[in-house]
Amino acid sequence: MTAEYAKVHGYVSGRVQGVGFRYFTQDSAVQHGLKGWVKNLPDSRVEFIAEGPKGMVNDFVKTINRGPISGHVSNIELEWGKFTGEYESFRITF
Repeated sequence: MTAEYAKVHGYVSGRVQGVGFRYFTQDSAVQHGLKGWVKNLPDSRVEFIAEGPKGMVNDFVKTINRGPISGHVSNIELEWGKFTGEYESFRITF
């Protein structure tokens, strides 16, 4: 039986900049075996794309929704898409 793969593109609002949220997101993605990227946006949100096994992507989203102890997630917008396999790792971009 082969694993089903997924891709999620998310926008996170709240106290998510200046609190290590990008590093928290990267660490969570790596722990879940996901690939993609995360970055701060000029409007104080954080944007990310994560790909990998569907169950791991779902668990990652739950983790991101909780956020780090130093931050606070007030809203998360998700756009689900088809897995592309285009990413080699999970990185922080600027």
